[in-house]
Amino acid sequence: MLLVTARAHTDDGTAAQTVHPPERPELRSNRWQEDWSALSDPALRTRPLDRLKYLPLIADDPRSFVSLGANGRERLESNDAPGFGTRAMPDSYLLQRLQMHADVNFNAHWRLFVQVEDVRSISKADPSPTDRNPLDLRNAFVAYKVALGGGTLMARLGRQDFAFEQQRFLSLRDGPNVRQSFDAALLRYERDDWEVSGFISQPVQYRADESFDDQSNRHLRFDLLRAEHHGLEDRSLSSFYARYAADGADYPDGSGRERRDVIDVRFAGSAASWDWDVEGMLQQGSVGDAEVQAWALAGRAGYTFTQQPWSPRLGIQADSASGDRRSGDGRIETFNPLFPNGSYSFSLAGYTGYVNLIQLKPSITIEPFVGLETTAAFGMLWRQRTSDAVYLQPNVPVAATAGQPKRRTGTYAQLKAEWTLSRNVSIAAELVHYAVAEVLRNAGGSDSNYAGFEVSFAW
Repeated sequence: MLLVTARAHTDDGTAAQTVHPPERPELRSNRWQEDWSALSDPALRTRPLDRLKYLPLIADDPRSFVSLGANGRERLESNDAPGFGTRAMPDSYLLQRLQMHADVNFNAHWRLFVQVEDVRSISKADPSPTDRNPLDLRNAFVAYKVALGGGTLMARLGRQDFAFEQQRFLSLRDGPNVRQSFDAALLRYERDDWEVSGFISQPVQYRADESFDDQSNRHLRFDLLRAEHHGLEDRSLSSFYARYAADGADYPDGSGRERRDVIDVRFAGSAASWDWDVEGMLQQGSVGDAEVQAWALAGRAGYTFTQQPWSPRLGIQADSASGDRRSGDGRIETFNPLFPNGSYSFSLAGYTGYVNLIQLKPSITIEPFVGLETTAAFGMLWRQRTSDAVYLQPNVPVAATAGQPKRRTGTYAQLKAEWTLSRNVSIAAELVHYAVAEVLRNAGGSDSNYAGFEVSFAW
């Protein structure tokens, strides 16, 4: 499972009262978060193709320019038992993702951002919907920003990406080959240490039949209202309310239109050598005539020995998500992970979904030299309810596991390395071995091994 992890970033904005000296921006996972206006100073155009990062539109307005960019990712994967051997045969293949974008800044207020992509799987026996998207639109939005009441107000309309919290349940979905975008209208206000934002959206439904055939429709909705406060020492407290609605949902206790009201709270920060990130989510609603009541809790904490060679960090992660306690009672308690980043909580191998589970995962991370980070982790997994199934990513039940005895579902060992070769190029490698427990072995599952190697490029 090899992948260069994209660090999670919330939508960034510029506080109206903050002034920074011009400098080159860092390359971001969300390319629209970059501001290349600093290159209006010719002295900063020191690298090849810098003239394409800043193409002036109006000579006497440094905020009027076009910036071009591109991304590429090649990932080789091998999995000897996809879905624990219950869904497919051993497979090795290449996943490819190419993206290009144009960021048109008309002035300090108006902006147009367009990004196209070509996403393919090569030699994969059974490609999933998140593996392929030949030549289509990834982002296309117009944005307006203005100073207001001592802060900054921004509005954005069109196809766009979102990434809030630590991307457990609302993510860029950067691990799979096809990321998740939304056709949305967003409004955000920032002032001092506060940020308040909201959007209404229809998540993009991806098709791989023809070029530019992706679309959103009224059968899937996701709307959100969020507030965040940034405190001292990188501490932040955030919360959001969201409404998720989808037609055609099918659960053992109900089918039809699914509606979930979601409340999420997260607290993250650091102090001295400690860091932590805890989050909880409640879901209530209905699927057809059945009532929905579900929840999830997650936490990470670590201690870094900054004075020791290689700066080792000892970490612990704990996760839990509800499962359905009783079939046929007209109540659905199976957690819906919404738009999760499974690789953040588990691995890119896709063995575990954030549904009906309990996980305990200790880890150790070292930095042998600047730019290289290696992590070894050991995950222990159980079902939250034995009456519910074992789930693959994102929320696919494994047949013949619901209602079977034994909570424990398995253990996995994970070893990964991420090496930033330069500001433009990085590589990553990951190995995962999953040892299944009795409930999966009785359902026809087997131990599984995953290996991946990835090269990423950004300009």
